[in-house]
Amino acid sequence: MLEEVERWLADRSWSVTDRPVHRLLAAKRATGQTVSVVLPALNEEATVGGIVTAIRHDLMLRAPLVDEIVVVDSGSTDRTAQAAASAGATVVHRDTILPRIPAVPGKGEVLWRSLLVTRGDIVCFVDADLREFSAAFVSGIVGPLLTDPDVQLVKAMYDRPLGSAAGQGGRVTELMARPLLNLHWPRLAGFVQPLGGEYAARRSLLERLPFPVGYGVELGMLVDALHLVGLDALAQVDVGVRKHRHQDGQALGRMAAAIYRTAHLRLARGHLVRPALTQFERTVAGFEPRTHPVDTEERPPMTEIAEYQSRRVA
Repeated sequence: MLEEVERWLADRSWSVTDRPVHRLLAAKRATGQTVSVVLPALNEEATVGGIVTAIRHDLMLRAPLVDEIVVVDSGSTDRTAQAAASAGATVVHRDTILPRIPAVPGKGEVLWRSLLVTRGDIVCFVDADLREFSAAFVSGIVGPLLTDPDVQLVKAMYDRPLGSAAGQGGRVTELMARPLLNLHWPRLAGFVQPLGGEYAARRSLLERLPFPVGYGVELGMLVDALHLVGLDALAQVDVGVRKHRHQDGQALGRMAAAIYRTAHLRLARGHLVRPALTQFERTVAGFEPRTHPVDTEERPPMTEIAEYQSRRVA
């Protein structure tokens, strides 16, 4: 590991217990910063309501740390929207945000569009499929941003059990993202969960970043933020254990392909010869190929969007 990264780990890796909520509230009052929490959601009826409830109870009603919770529904066919609204979130459908630009499927697409329907100086992203959720996930990652003006982006770090096996989650991280970062962006090798969906950043940074529309958004954002603001502006906070719904192997393969494509684009600013991934499924006739497109689109920095510029002027 680079000496710079070893120093960064000592200086920019914290625990959620390092900044108790009362200290964060004092910093929020002193600086006047506002906090938005965004949950991108697709068919998460079983979990989204509990996450919203925990954040509202602990960080809005008990301690006024969070100013708004926005769930962006990306086309759910279950009762995700109703569950989120009943729990107290503002629910917005992806397709109603910036309708001038037709929406495409993908997590990064939803995160990008969320900047237009939130107001916070600090934007905190939380996946909507978490189980046994604690509001400390939110307070932990917004804490450094409220208390340290030099910090621009904070990732959560945590244990990721796979079933009953501790620490075996994050398979795409270990098999794809971590080797890519260590080989090509070794200054980012200190991030425990580079692909984790729980992170917070200053709006002033997010609005200057391009957003890969799909699964590559977390890796792309981390790499681009490194180049834009430098390693010392990035940090991570230990929030404990993350439990969520796990993807099957083929879904992980598609995720890995999108992440590789995102890395490839940043290495060469070129294009894959064939932006597709073929996988195989066993049928009665044998193994059948199934080819899936790999996300090849990215949204520009939000500061380049006329509707966002006009909102800022207003």
